[in-house]
Amino acid sequence: MARLTGTRPVATRRWGSAAAFLLLLFTVQAAQKADFSGDSTAATINHSLTLLQRLQELLQNGNGSDSVLRVRSAASDEPKVFHTHQLLLSLQSEVFESLLRNQSVVTLYEPPETAALFEKFIRYLYCGGVSILLHQAIPMHQLASKYRVWGLQRGVAEYMRTHLASESSQGHVVGWYHYAVRVGDAALQESCLQFLAWNLSAVLGSAEWGSVSVELLLLLLERSDLVLHSELELYTAVEGWLSRRQPEAPVAERVLRAIRYPMIAPSQLFRLQAQSAVLARHRGAVQDLLFQAFQFHAASPLHFAKYFDVNCSMFLPRNYLAPSWGSQWVITNPARDDRSTSFQTQLGPSSHDAGKRVTWNVLFSPRWLPVSLRPVYSDSVAGAIQPVRIEDGRPRLVITPAMSSPDFAGVSFQKTVLVGVRQQGRVLVKHAYSFHQSSDEAADFLLHADLQKRTSEYLIDNSLHLHIIIKPVYHSLIKVKK
Repeated sequence: MARLTGTRPVATRRWGSAAAFLLLLFTVQAAQKADFSGDSTAATINHSLTLLQRLQELLQNGNGSDSVLRVRSAASDEPKVFHTHQLLLSLQSEVFESLLRNQSVVTLYEPPETAALFEKFIRYLYCGGVSILLHQAIPMHQLASKYRVWGLQRGVAEYMRTHLASESSQGHVVGWYHYAVRVGDAALQESCLQFLAWNLSAVLGSAEWGSVSVELLLLLLERSDLVLHSELELYTAVEGWLSRRQPEAPVAERVLRAIRYPMIAPSQLFRLQAQSAVLARHRGAVQDLLFQAFQFHAASPLHFAKYFDVNCSMFLPRNYLAPSWGSQWVITNPARDDRSTSFQTQLGPSSHDAGKRVTWNVLFSPRWLPVSLRPVYSDSVAGAIQPVRIEDGRPRLVITPAMSSPDFAGVSFQKTVLVGVRQQGRVLVKHAYSFHQSSDEAADFLLHADLQKRTSEYLIDNSLHLHIIIKPVYHSLIKVKK
C-alpha cells in the first residue's frame, strides 16, 4: 500500500500567482455566463487557452510554488520532485487538500507503474486534460482513485470502455476486466465481459487467453451469447487453458462440465475421447455428459425430450458462426433500397436432424415506417397527404422460414443478428440483436443507427456487414414419469 509522509510548513503561507490566475479564470467564466439581455453589441472575449498555458508554465517553472511533492518508487533511488501550488491541487483532490493543510513538503510512495505517470497526473490537475495510451489506463485510473480525482477517474473509465476494440500486442480487455472486478467498477466490468463474449474467437487465439482467471472463464462458459465458430473450437481453447494453468481437479472438472457436449458432432466426440489428454484425466467427471450427448444425437429429438429436460443450457446452441447455423450478408449502400436474400440452416443440432434443412427468407428495409408515422390524409386540406421525412423511418430486418414441416414440432428458432463494425482497423462485433422466439424481427434493430452517414460506426466501406444466426431450440412436449 502506498504511504504518505510530510513535514511541517512555515507559519504563514502565500498563495502566490496561482490564486491570481484562478481568480482570472473565474472572472472569465462569470463574464461568459452573464445575461446581456439580448444586446446585439454583446461579445465574449475568451483567453482561456492563454490562461491554461500560463498554468502549465506555473507547474513547469515552479513560479510561486508553495508546496513540494516528492514521489518515491522502488524502481528508482532518487525521488521525483514537483514544485506545486496548494490551491490548484486542493481544488482537484480532497486527498491533497488534507495532506497539504499542515505541511508544505509531502513524500508519496508509489509503485513503478503509477510513479511513471505521476507527471501526467499532476499536469491534469493544472490543465484539466491528459493523453494516455492503452497500457497507461489502469495506472492512471489508480492514481485518480487514490487521490480522489473523480473527474479523471470517470474519464479514464470511459476511455477504457470505448477502447476495448483497440489493437495491442498482448491484448488488454482481460486485464481491464480483472481490474474492474478489483475496484468494483460494474459498468466497465460488464462492458469488458460483453466484448469478450461477442468476440471470443479473436480472444481464443490471442496471448491474453492464458491470462483469463478461473472466475472469468466460468462466467464466459455459462453464457449462451458467445460468438465463436463452434463448440469444438471452445473445447479446444479450454483444453489448452487447462493444460497451461493446471488448476486443481475440482476446478478443472467444473470447467469441463460447462462445455455443451450435445453441440459437438458424434464423430468429433469420439475423437476427443480417444485423443484428449485432459478429457482422459477427468473422464469420470464428465462421463455422464458424454453419454447423454451420444444419446441426444442417436435418438429422435421428440423421443429424447420425453425422458430428458432439454430446456436447459446444455442443449441450447451458442452463437455459432459455422455455415450450418447461419449466413453472412453484406448489404452495400444500405440507406437506399429494400433488399432480400435467402439461406439454409440445419433443422437442429441433433445428428438425427443433420440431413434436414430449413430455408429462410430475409428482408431488409432501410426506411420502414411504423404505423404511427405512415402517410395519412389530412383533414385540413382535402386529398393532401401529411409529409413524411426520410429520417422518420428506421431500418427493419424480417426473418421468416420459407417452408413449414411436421419436423418443426417441438422446435422453435431463436434468431440473432450480429453487426460487424470496424474499430481501430479491426472488424469486430459491437452490436447484436436477438429476436424473440415468436417474432420474425427485433423491435430495436439498428434503432439508433444513421445509415445515411458514410462515417456511421455501423458501416464498413459504406456497407452493412451482418451475420444472421439461427439457433434451433428443442422443447419438452411430453413428460414421461421415471
